[in-house]
Amino acid sequence: MTTFEPVAVPGEAPPPDSVAPRASTAEAPTSVARLNDTIRGFIQGWGSVWVEGEITSWNVRGGNVFGRLKDLVTDSTISFRIWSSTRNRLPADLKVGDHVIACVKADYFIKTGDLTFAVSAMRHVGLGDQLERLERLRAQLRAEGLFDPARKKPLPFLPHLIGLITGEKSDAEKDVHRNAELRWPQVRFRTRYAAVQGDRCVPETIAALKALDADPDVDVIVIARGGGDPQTLLGFSDERLLRAVAAASTPVVSAIGHENDHPLLDDVADVRASTPTDAAKRVVPDVAEQRALISQLRARLTMRLTQRITHDIAGLEQLRSRPVLRDPWSMLTARSHEVHLLTARGRDRVGRDLDSRERRTGELTAALRALSPASTLERGYSITQRGDGAIVRDAEQAPEGEELFVTVARGRFSARSEGAVADPRPAGDGPRAE
Repeated sequence: MTTFEPVAVPGEAPPPDSVAPRASTAEAPTSVARLNDTIRGFIQGWGSVWVEGEITSWNVRGGNVFGRLKDLVTDSTISFRIWSSTRNRLPADLKVGDHVIACVKADYFIKTGDLTFAVSAMRHVGLGDQLERLERLRAQLRAEGLFDPARKKPLPFLPHLIGLITGEKSDAEKDVHRNAELRWPQVRFRTRYAAVQGDRCVPETIAALKALDADPDVDVIVIARGGGDPQTLLGFSDERLLRAVAAASTPVVSAIGHENDHPLLDDVADVRASTPTDAAKRVVPDVAEQRALISQLRARLTMRLTQRITHDIAGLEQLRSRPVLRDPWSMLTARSHEVHLLTARGRDRVGRDLDSRERRTGELTAALRALSPASTLERGYSITQRGDGAIVRDAEQAPEGEELFVTVARGRFSARSEGAVADPRPAGDGPRAE
């Protein structure tokens, strides 16, 4: 903003019923008229100055314009007036929200004590200056990583509740609602209205953004405006709004609707939509497309399952066509006959072997019995032993009076020898019994 220094107050003789303001005391005060005259004379010495700011008020009364001009950095404002004769020389498209420079001259009304500025010239700030400032801000934000795709949040597939920030009763609101409901009739919105241009645009948009971001039911936030010239879109390149969008935890969609010289909000937002209609298409899926996709997927799944089942049935039939599976009892029957035959053969062989061994055992038993001393004793023979256990084989071994022990087939008894006696059998008849 252009600065200036006050000039000396022109000399003026004080009225006879008053004193100069500097010389006033409690006992000799100056008059209100005298004070206003002094202020007016001081202000008129300033001359004309060029100032830069934003039009925040533009009221036309009787061909004259009464408005306010706001500083671009602070909240400082001045009031101005444009006489009808001057207005005819100014651009016809001046309006609230425009960034302008104006040549103004201060005027102090002594009757009301109001300070205002008369405009003698006013024009839009050159687009080149605006773009230069925006490019500097763009470079700064890009260096900080606010444009980095990696930090941008993905949109939910089907949001349960959409937060919408737009102007009240605006075409942008109608476009978003109409196109979203056409795509998904059950879609729900939570709308916060905000000024979409002028000095209220940034603070109201930031307040609406924070309110929706703090709402746990809101899944995505759309900031929508139906386009406009670069002058009216400056609020959407404000650094305060851009940083608030970057700090939001909820995905934000920029739908300002201005293809050329788009505001910086498009670069900071998680998703940029070219128009409010495009925003509705990006945020809400098309129910018809989803149904068609489901039908396609269902058809593909049915085809794959049919192919798999058909393939498995063919494999099963191939297995069932094999003889062993077609008539599994035939193999068991054949094996059963074989097992029976082998079993009978085994039994026969084992029986013959047992009979043979039984006969052999009988033969051996008979031979053993024939050779057994018990068999000899059964035939009437006996075994005679002396008292010391020696077997008597000679009559001389049993002298008279010798006690003998005789073992027969069934039992044992004692006897006493009476000495040798003559053998009554003829010679050669074999041994005699003792």
